[in-house]
Amino acid sequence: MTSKKVIELFYDVVSPYSWLGFEVMCRYRNVWNIELKLRPAFLGGIMQGAGNKPPGLVPNKFMYMGKDLRRLAEYFNVPLQSPANPFEAMFEKGSLSAMRFVAAVQEREKGGDQHVERVSRELWRRIWSEDKDITEPASLSEAAKKAGLSESEIEEALKLYTSKGIKDKLKSSSQAALEYGSFGFPMIVCHVNDQPEMFFGSDRFELMAHCIGEKWLGPQPDKSAAKL
Repeated sequence: MTSKKVIELFYDVVSPYSWLGFEVMCRYRNVWNIELKLRPAFLGGIMQGAGNKPPGLVPNKFMYMGKDLRRLAEYFNVPLQSPANPFEAMFEKGSLSAMRFVAAVQEREKGGDQHVERVSRELWRRIWSEDKDITEPASLSEAAKKAGLSESEIEEALKLYTSKGIKDKLKSSSQAALEYGSFGFPMIVCHVNDQPEMFFGSDRFELMAHCIGEKWLGPQPDKSAAKL
């Protein structure tokens, strides 16, 4: 078998489109010949660094996003629905604390990224399924508990996520995304023939598959493969 292609997934749990991209890449990590690297980062820093505008500042784009997400939730089979006040959830409260917590979970996890994957998913569920807070320590703790972390693991992550080391780690990941050319999330970087190929959004999977020499089987590859 040829060596696995490295794919980096940059994401922020405040972004619903990142959730879609995250779930698809997690589903394909055992379907395609890839090594998936989860790269939690801070979308606010990306938007500022790239000079991009949030969709909430473009009224027609923000109205379209609500309709778009309802269709995508069904297509991708992700339990996604807008919070009562999506502008507040996305732009006023923000996700800096949540993403530092994810980075802390990743820092202390050795030999894999199962905890990072599950904690990230539970934070998405809180904001994009249950319309709950993701900024307070108690909220982060509840998400981690649902993700299966022990009390001691949660306590360690909560102590770690406000440290300078974790702040620098998240900043470094965000800077790496900017250096690849990111202007929003999700951003997926495929390393092909020692060259990075960047794909933005949750609607480029078929093109991505073509570029890395794999086959796109739809958003739920296990079900698609069963029909072949």
